[in-house]
Amino acid sequence: MTRFLPTLLALSRMVKIEHSVFALPFAYAGAFLAARGWPGWRAFLLVSLAMVAVRSLAMTVNRLADLEFDRVNPRTRNRPLLTGEVSINAARLFAAACALVFVLACAGLNGLVLSLSPLALILAAGYSYTKRFTWLCHFVLGLVLAFAPLGGWLAVSPAFSLAPVLLALGVLFWVAGFDILYACQDADFDRSQGLFSLPARLGLPAALALSSFCHVNTAVFFLLAGAAAGTGGWYFGVMAAVGLILLFEHRLFKPDDLSRITLTFFTLNGVIAVVAFLGVLADLYL
Repeated sequence: MTRFLPTLLALSRMVKIEHSVFALPFAYAGAFLAARGWPGWRAFLLVSLAMVAVRSLAMTVNRLADLEFDRVNPRTRNRPLLTGEVSINAARLFAAACALVFVLACAGLNGLVLSLSPLALILAAGYSYTKRFTWLCHFVLGLVLAFAPLGGWLAVSPAFSLAPVLLALGVLFWVAGFDILYACQDADFDRSQGLFSLPARLGLPAALALSSFCHVNTAVFFLLAGAAAGTGGWYFGVMAAVGLILLFEHRLFKPDDLSRITLTFFTLNGVIAVVAFLGVLADLYL
């Protein structure tokens, strides 16, 4: 027991459990929109459990897959797998437990969600390796998180429809856009290691332009999702505010000044996810 708690805390730091705020609000948005209100405690808790589990799996596999690169990257040398706080075997066991929890949570929701769970697991575990062979790796990560609103919707209403697909596309471009921004700080390192990323391949100015293009798509798809779902003024007003936050995000730094990436990546994108969900709640209840 004396070793369990420190290991658990180190695992939480390894997967950055606090960054679940990126996916959870969109999963809740999908569930609330599908139910046109409160989806019920059972769906709410199982969706929460599934999202935290699959995200933790993805981050654990990412840390294991990137271990050889993290050892030589000055920015990542203090990660728990490198400091010895978490052993490789413990990380593998944790990843397997997360996969099991995810499948069980999906099974508790409905048959359609369960049938899609293997695809979600493959994408979550496999995206970390895409940086080795394609510059589309940012969009693969976006696809992983796009399952959040789609999965939340299907957990409540197990049938595909236009609104959650459009919301999922908005999340896909949102994540791809901010992942491109985040990759800018490692452009030189990625290039030296033969890794694929848009900043490493195209340079920072082009990468920043593509990130902006992604976030324009995000704003458009969020608005189209609201129209398809039959939302009202509150939703569109809040999504307009999300668009302004994205615009502010891109004005924070330039190719020769990446000092604000931490603020952009962690703070503002967490705010965007929460604000988007609040827009859904405002539309349903106000």
